[in-house]
Amino acid sequence: MNEIRITEAASVTGLGPDLETTWRRLLAGETAIRPIRRFDAGRYSARNASWVEGLESGGNRSLLYPLLERLLVGFGPLPTGCRLVTATTKGCIDTFERVRKGLPGAVDDIPVSGPLTWLASRLGLNGPGVNINSACASSSMAVARAAAMIASGRADAVLVVCMDLVSEFVFSGFHALQALDPAGCRPFDRNRNGLSLGEGGAALLMMSAETARRKGIRGIGSVVGWGASNDATHVTAPARDGCGLIQAVRRAMAKASIGTDDIAAINAHGTGTVYNDEMEVTAFETVFGSRRIPMNSIKGAIGHTLGAAGGIEVAVGLRSLVERTLPPTTGFHEPMEKCVYPVSPFPQTIDGNYLLSTNSGFGGINAALILKGNAE
Repeated sequence: MNEIRITEAASVTGLGPDLETTWRRLLAGETAIRPIRRFDAGRYSARNASWVEGLESGGNRSLLYPLLERLLVGFGPLPTGCRLVTATTKGCIDTFERVRKGLPGAVDDIPVSGPLTWLASRLGLNGPGVNINSACASSSMAVARAAAMIASGRADAVLVVCMDLVSEFVFSGFHALQALDPAGCRPFDRNRNGLSLGEGGAALLMMSAETARRKGIRGIGSVVGWGASNDATHVTAPARDGCGLIQAVRRAMAKASIGTDDIAAINAHGTGTVYNDEMEVTAFETVFGSRRIPMNSIKGAIGHTLGAAGGIEVAVGLRSLVERTLPPTTGFHEPMEKCVYPVSPFPQTIDGNYLLSTNSGFGGINAALILKGNAE
């Protein structure tokens, strides 16, 4: 079994500036989805999103940088030779919006790799870096990439940082797709009607189990399996039969050398759109059958944070394994048809050591991660 330790995890979400606050408010069933104040959403089908309170650009720079500064508060020193992998779908998209309006914008913000360059300089990381852009599976793919780098011996330690902002550009795109729920998203609910956008970020320090032991670091959990696929079905819609997600999940379990009975909980992508949630349930039924595995989605609480979603969900998933508690699915009221998996607006107990976390994105991308609770 591949044991890639996660020794530190941090997050910034609409629920709070740190993982502890986000976790506490998740358990309470709270939501950060509320009316947007950053731009005028009056002409769109929805007027709400989950956004981080108090971000200030400091001139002509992107709001992404103060978000990243918050994310790094209290983050410990990095090991010598640590590599950097970032994930984002749109990077400093707010700078593009400023320029489009005739306002000044920093040239360094333009490349999607801008945050990667900034973080490397800010943290003093001089080795090769990688930015992953795989739509809404970006940060899960980044975690998988980092795990593969460590497992193959190409790196002893990797810092994964994922981030995305709520912007009018992205908001208008999902409005055009008729994918926004005016009332706030309701993952796996019979009356679900679309997603709610969110912003945030996560930072995960990953290293081999051997390196962690050598440094005397126990860590908070492990990534033991990862898998990815592309169903090549549609630019924005998932394959209705879940074929791509099925393949990704089975690859992750094979990498982890575990069986279907070992999975104790599922943190699903759960966007609240009709087709995504239906596809995920179909895929899980194919893989796990009718076994009633506790399942949740945290997007009703923090919104869909796009390229940051998987990273935030890994941080929350590891905390779930530590506490043996799966957070509520905020916005959920009535089970969707043909879903055998327990989804609840209240916390659920996790009885086991392995959690499956999945993400799917535009272009047919699917990613699956197997997280293990700390057994040492």
